[in-house]
Amino acid sequence: MTTTTPARTTTRMAALVSEIRTVVERGLAPDLTAYLVGERLAPHLGAPDLLTPAQQEGDPERYRQHILHAESDGSFSVVALVWLPGQETCIHDHVSWCVAGVHQGEESERRFRLAPGAGPARLVATEDVVNAQGEVCGFAPPGDIHKVRNSCTSKAISVHVYGADVSRLGTSIRRVYTLPVD
Repeated sequence: MTTTTPARTTTRMAALVSEIRTVVERGLAPDLTAYLVGERLAPHLGAPDLLTPAQQEGDPERYRQHILHAESDGSFSVVALVWLPGQETCIHDHVSWCVAGVHQGEESERRFRLAPGAGPARLVATEDVVNAQGEVCGFAPPGDIHKVRNSCTSKAISVHVYGADVSRLGTSIRRVYTLPVD
């Protein structure tokens, strides 16, 4: 993943950040926060004035992260992930609650659960989801192990909100899984 920081914020993005701030300041449980943030994000997805042209640029080598906002107190961050066809993440989980909404294109997600056994632990695929433009999903650890990929033949862009300061951490990924997958 390559990362860039924002050159500027659009008026629509500034409004979205304000809406997210209002939810986060309530101090609710992580899963409820993710749900309510997802409700705020959904109406903005697909709007042509949400992202600047520079914030929609991909990288031919790997998916690209554009940091759009990091709250000064570290309570949340907003990023745009730009995926060219076939680009994908590793299997991973997150440092905090997360909301992802597809702004353009389509993304496929495979969700996993950790299955301890008599031998070494393994991952079991639990669900395959295809998210189209305008769709939102949210989750909170634990139970947030997944892999995401651009499953369409054109560029895909998703907007993610994390309950952590991604500008400081560099990523929202807590752990990468290399366990056997059933």
